[in-house]
Parts: sequence; structure tokens; C-alpha cells
Amino acid sequence: SSYLQKKRRAATARRQHLKSAMLQLAATEIEREAAAKEVEKQNYLAEHCPPLSLPGSMQELQELCKKLHAKIESVDEERYDTEVKLQKTSKELEDLSQKLFDLRGKFKRPPLRRVRMSADAMLRALLGSKHKVCMDLRANLKQVKKEDTEKEKDLRDVGDWRKNIEEKSGMEGRKKMFEAGE
Repeated sequence: SSYLQKKRRAATARRQHLKSAMLQLAATEIEREAAAKEVEKQNYLAEHCPPLSLPGSMQELQELCKKLHAKIESVDEERYDTEVKLQKTSKELEDLSQKLFDLRGKFKRPPLRRVRMSADAMLRALLGSKHKVCMDLRANLKQVKKEDTEKEKDLRDVGDWRKNIEEKSGMEGRKKMFEAGE
């Protein structure tokens, strides 16, 4: 058991050492990334924003201010134009999405419930209460005369079924059936 305890302590120490090494690597990597971002920022500023050289006379300062104001106005005009374009396209997009939603809604069918309704009630619901509709399905049927067949004659000859049952019931009926079977 002491051997296992020593192994566990050694494994824990190894894990802690690995964790600390990983944390040190991560910290140096973060410092490197921050330094790279700072250098990138300085390069961008040097490229896009040249150092400001202020003129000495009042007239040159006024000309510089006029140039800056002209640039600001042109940028504002571009911003306004792009804003209007954006509003127009967003409105079109909204209208198209509404049309799409409306089209989807037209073809969506509600869940139907099974309703028990007679044919008369259904026709009344469809045609309104003004129309008196009588749906007697048997009234429109043809009448067919049956021809006498041999089977029907046999059935008529047998007679009433109640009489046959009464004859076969009781001991005498069973005796007759037994004698008929022999």
C-alpha cells in the first residue's frame, strides 16, 4: 500500500508540474500576442495618420481647417448615402420577408377535427338554412323483383326456424337426430 501511495504522490506531482509549465507557456504566449498587437497598431497609425505639422501663420491654419472641414463634409455625405441605401435595402428585405411569410401562411392547413354530421346537416351547412334538403337515400333506389330460385324454395319449405328448434329440443329431438344419423 505504501508503494501505491508513493506512485499516487509522484503522479500528482507530475500533473502539477505539467499544469504549471502549461500556465507559464500560456502567459508568455499572451505577452507575445499583446506585444504583436501593439506593434501592429503603431504600424497602422504610422501608415494612415502621418504626423501633424501645424503651420506657423494664421492664414495657413485657416486653410488647413477649411480642408479638414471639406473632408469631414465629404465623409458625412458618403455616410448619409450609405445609411439611406441601407435603410432602403432593409425595407425591401422586410417587405420580401413579409410577402414570404404571407405566402407560407396561405398554404398552411389547420389541423382538422373529425365531426359527426349527417348528410342533411352537411348540406344545410353548405347551402344555408334557406334550402330545405332531405337526403333520403333509400327513396332513389330501384326496386328489383327477385326471381324464385331453388334455394329460396328450399328455405320456404323448411318453414319457420322456431318450429325446427322446438322439434329438436328435449330428449325426443335428440333421439330423432340420433336415429337420423344411423
